Amino acid sequence: MKFAENNRISHRQLYRQMILAFLAPFMLCIFGRGGINGISAVAGILLALVLLGFYVILLIRLTPSFEDLVKSAGGFVGRIIGLFFLIYILLAGGYLLALLRRLIPASLITGISGRWIAFWAILVCSVGSSRGMQRRGRMAEVSGGLLLGGIFIMMGLCVPQARAEYFTEVIQWGELTAENVWRSFYGVLCAFSAIGLLPFLLGDVEKYGSAGKTAAGGILTLGGLLVGMELLLPAVLGYDRVKSESYPVLPLLDGADLPGNVLARFDVIWMGFLLYSLLFAIGSLLHYGEQIIRKSHLGTGRLWVPAMVFLISLLEENGKGALDYFGWCLGYIFVPGILICQIYMLLLGKRGRRKKIPAAVTGILVFCLFLGGCGVAVEPEKRAYPMALGVDASSEGLLLVYGMPDMSESTGQEKEEEDGGARVLQISGGDFVQIEQAYDRSQEKLLDMGHLQVLVLGRTLVEDGRWRLVLDYLKQENLVGEDLYVFEAENAAEILKWNGEENSSAGEYITGMMENRMSGEKRAAVTLRELFYEKYKEDRLLKLPFVRVDNGSLEIDV
Repeated sequence: MKFAENNRISHRQLYRQMILAFLAPFMLCIFGRGGINGISAVAGILLALVLLGFYVILLIRLTPSFEDLVKSAGGFVGRIIGLFFLIYILLAGGYLLALLRRLIPASLITGISGRWIAFWAILVCSVGSSRGMQRRGRMAEVSGGLLLGGIFIMMGLCVPQARAEYFTEVIQWGELTAENVWRSFYGVLCAFSAIGLLPFLLGDVEKYGSAGKTAAGGILTLGGLLVGMELLLPAVLGYDRVKSESYPVLPLLDGADLPGNVLARFDVIWMGFLLYSLLFAIGSLLHYGEQIIRKSHLGTGRLWVPAMVFLISLLEENGKGALDYFGWCLGYIFVPGILICQIYMLLLGKRGRRKKIPAAVTGILVFCLFLGGCGVAVEPEKRAYPMALGVDASSEGLLLVYGMPDMSESTGQEKEEEDGGARVLQISGGDFVQIEQAYDRSQEKLLDMGHLQVLVLGRTLVEDGRWRLVLDYLKQENLVGEDLYVFEAENAAEILKWNGEENSSAGEYITGMMENRMSGEKRAAVTLRELFYEKYKEDRLLKLPFVRVDNGSLEIDV
């Protein structure tokens, strides 16, 4: 008995495991295009939290029956129920792995195939699928509080970016209809569907009969985060943009900045938190899959369950895969099916004897591996860091002008640049794809857009509407922060070729001017985030500050 007690986890460890496993899937998948948004979503979340609180009571009562499904429901029915839950595990794991495979190459690591990332992630997450429950509990106890606190801090850093006029857009009482509230309500229930796996876990929790408050506390915490994000996202990005973005949480911190510009791109930390939670969620599903197989006497799944999850994440038909189909399966098959199985087990009323169930350890090594940097492993001296970007019309279609800072000047080194000090690169092409291909053919350094601070649009592009193409291009460049300043010029190339006193570049000079101006003038500046807002809202371009060269001096008309 003492050994059994020592192999269990505390209520606090249960709570933190819930936070770790649900946080990233919720942050990434609930909001945005095809998700739940607006005032009806807030109402739906609140109603769902009330029902989930009662649902936890049902799950606690079901725990003894799920300790051995064959003994509780018979050999045939018990295995069928176990197989149903196992299929849910496989598809949910494939969905999360496909999500990880899509997001990491686009937002965190470039130059690495998403399939390789998925392969190594599932390999490491499956390492501890048959080990003791206490290891997973200790891992959650150590990191769960840090992750939750980090998310709260990140959300707090986004609050100064919020605008009152943006926030009022979400309060559209006309959208508060019974149909919209029901859709949001059921969507939240589907998102919390993994709560239905708790009976497979609670047997390994100390005094599980009193764990209802802990589980309800985890649900309320997650629900509070959802409500907070439902209000924060439109207040920062604009309601129309939130509804158009696939993953609106990702650009949330692109426009944030620490006081004093201490760390300009700390949104990578945000991605690190989400990635860690996503890996923990995948590891948890593999752990539950192992326990479901054992408790329904289906053999062993240490090898084939991770393999099936990996294959499901790769399966696509006509360009559509797990990310497109899992939502439908969840709403129409798994949520009703899980509830039917649990009601059947409740009515059956049989209680099996408890077993000691080994548990899994998640793939923290993958977390360390993937956070080694925000790009492919290329040394800093082999990267090109444009600080300013000019986009103008040309005879071929578009002209991109990259303004590079003088690294020897910026770092205080005296040595001359190897390329002779050339800091302006011009490439033209029919579209942005051709320009990027031309850059790759002609330049030895990797283009790193993570330090871009100034965008200059030529007047021709502003007048003929091709500014939309520029915004679409920058939207795909995930390393570009949305706090950069945007200007209009008669000739963008002329602005970026300008050199000031002490050989300062246009990008450095303009950034310094805007950061050091009086507060009233600085508010007149236009950022990339504001342009995105107006594009999604009204499909129009804000009036941009005009930058020009006058008698050898760079002047800005705001």
